[in-house]
Amino acid sequence: MSHKDNITLIVATDNFYAILLGALIKSIEENHRTTEKIDLYIIDDGISKANREKLSQCATPSVTTLHWFKSHEVLPAGIRIPVDRSAFPVTTYLRLFAPYLIPADVRRFIYLDVDMIVLEDISKLWHTDLQGRLFGAVQDLSKTVGSGWGGIPNYEKFGFHPDDLYFNAGLLVGDPVRWREEDVSNRVIKALFDNLSDVDMADQYGLNVVLNNQWLPLDERWNAFSVLDIKDPYLIHFLDIKPIFKTYRANTAYREEFYKYLRLTPWKDFKPIGDYHRLARKAYNKLKKNILGFLK
Repeated sequence: MSHKDNITLIVATDNFYAILLGALIKSIEENHRTTEKIDLYIIDDGISKANREKLSQCATPSVTTLHWFKSHEVLPAGIRIPVDRSAFPVTTYLRLFAPYLIPADVRRFIYLDVDMIVLEDISKLWHTDLQGRLFGAVQDLSKTVGSGWGGIPNYEKFGFHPDDLYFNAGLLVGDPVRWREEDVSNRVIKALFDNLSDVDMADQYGLNVVLNNQWLPLDERWNAFSVLDIKDPYLIHFLDIKPIFKTYRANTAYREEFYKYLRLTPWKDFKPIGDYHRLARKAYNKLKKNILGFLK
């Protein structure tokens, strides 16, 4: 069966954030208005059997087909994950190889971070005219590569203008064929290793270095950051502290939207948890990356 006419979505998560993916799946389905089927490719970095079952229950079979890939199946042989200074999980790097998971005849993909909910019909994003660009994305909070915070700290090394736009990599609408042909994944990994002391936002740094000015800026409503108050957002991105924690401190209206969709999942009775779990997970992420770096 051909998947080329379906909407192709790719996500990556570990077991801890499987609950976020549950809310994301329901938000996509609840706001999907066309008859187009959805193929959701999930990069599974240790999701438990129980949570896999819950995620399967989140998807309506007549609308969404889940395709599972273990994280070790995604990372090509011989590829090393950079050990940066951040507490970002290893899964964030796996989006670099997302275009290799999907069938060869698929001409477009949408990558989504799992800490998102979609409030508009995903088909509208799917049919965005990329105007010949490799992919579309939304500007990050730091806006430009020369930002005093965020951005690309060593942008001058690459000859970039400080006002060049800087994108958030949590949402990417791209051409997987060109991505593979232009060897984007390996080029980004190389950029990360070559500039490791300046990497501050994991693979987002490398993507912006390698793909500077090759992307189409999308409407900010397609990646509305929870720390802001964007009117009528199409997609909400829960940067920083997630709404599953008691210490969530961003837009409260956005948190209410999250729980509206979470209540449609097997996690419907979930109550926010203490910050200990969040801090322990960050420490675990750093330890895991350092162990991976040591083993390689």
